Amino acid sequence: MSGGGREGSEGGGGRGGSEGGGGRVVSDGGADGGQSERQRSGGRLYLVPTPVGNLADMTYRAVRILQEVDLVACEDTRTSGVLLSHYGIASRKTSFHIHNEHKKAEHLVEQMLDGLQVALVTDAGTPGISDPGFLLVRAAVEAGVPVECLPGATAFVPALAASGLPCDRFVFEGFLPPKKGRRTRLDELATQSRTLVLYESPHRVVRTLRDLAEALGPDRRACVARELSKQFEEYLRGTLQELHDQLAARTKVKGEIVLVVEGAGKPARESKSETSR
Repeated sequence: MSGGGREGSEGGGGRGGSEGGGGRVVSDGGADGGQSERQRSGGRLYLVPTPVGNLADMTYRAVRILQEVDLVACEDTRTSGVLLSHYGIASRKTSFHIHNEHKKAEHLVEQMLDGLQVALVTDAGTPGISDPGFLLVRAAVEAGVPVECLPGATAFVPALAASGLPCDRFVFEGFLPPKKGRRTRLDELATQSRTLVLYESPHRVVRTLRDLAEALGPDRRACVARELSKQFEEYLRGTLQELHDQLAARTKVKGEIVLVVEGAGKPARESKSETSR
């Protein structure tokens, strides 16, 4: 749910070059990049971030790409259909989700090798970030299909930036394992010195805060970011224990959640050594 593609000015250029003018180099392997004729036929994969809550967060460039491509691969065609309809985008849609991505990735790559321009979108955020996308990107890269990721919406970046916790160095963990491997992962995170960023669902967040407090310590500072960019956006800040108690007291917790937790402090020996310098 962060992207980084080739960035040109948003108001110029077509598919064939950088948006601000000039040609786009796909490979360093000679005049034709060492690609087969089929690989040079024009197919391309675009990873297009979509709003995490507020439709106004869609970029001009993202709308243009979705209008121009031959096919939009959607995590849920119904959810994406609302967004596409809002912006008057009539491009053909197909489903691409965790239940069909292994089989569908191969098919989409074949189509792109034959010249099809494909955009991948998920229900919210950037494809591949705790969402379907990795398998298709890997298959496209291995087949020599150019992959371009547009910058845009993602949930963890605004949550981290507004958390009040250090954001110069951080670790993005996505979702913790629900069962198998959960305790092992928590034990690993307990000694991580960088700020921790996790995703969580509303019905598991109280349990996760309890588990984090037990593994990392109840006094570790944290921030719960909820309903980002929506009408009832909320940031809760405090210790892990305080946040657990606050959410546990609620009748119901709504909205997708980002948890930001401060990293482990320096060992006492190291801190004492630095103080004496």
